[in-house]
Amino acid sequence: MKLSLQIDWSEVDAFGHVNNVAYFKYVQAARVQLCDACGLNSLPQNGSLSFMVAASQCQFKKPLHYPGTIYLESKVTQVNVTSFEITHFIYNAETICVAFAKDVLVVFDYGLREKVKITEAIRTALLNV
Repeated sequence: MKLSLQIDWSEVDAFGHVNNVAYFKYVQAARVQLCDACGLNSLPQNGSLSFMVAASQCQFKKPLHYPGTIYLESKVTQVNVTSFEITHFIYNAETICVAFAKDVLVVFDYGLREKVKITEAIRTALLNV
């Protein structure tokens, strides 16, 4: 799944580059888009399944600067019984990879307040998004 975002001036720190916290915001936007597309609602309602972030990490390769556009490519790289992993590549406007991130998400039923097994339908959606 691909996503394009604009760098906001507020994301620039005192050193003149995009602060590391902004990268996690970009990854969050990609994560929500991917999960929504797979039937895991980012805003759970009426018994729908959602997700919970178990882990998130990022390796920074090159700085980003304002103004600019970034591009994220996200793909589910592993599906387990109740959790799955998303790998994200963040590219600058010149399509140079500036960061690499990974999320581990747990499928969660907020009505029951517990993790649940990934259904075949969601597994198929995750692997085909």
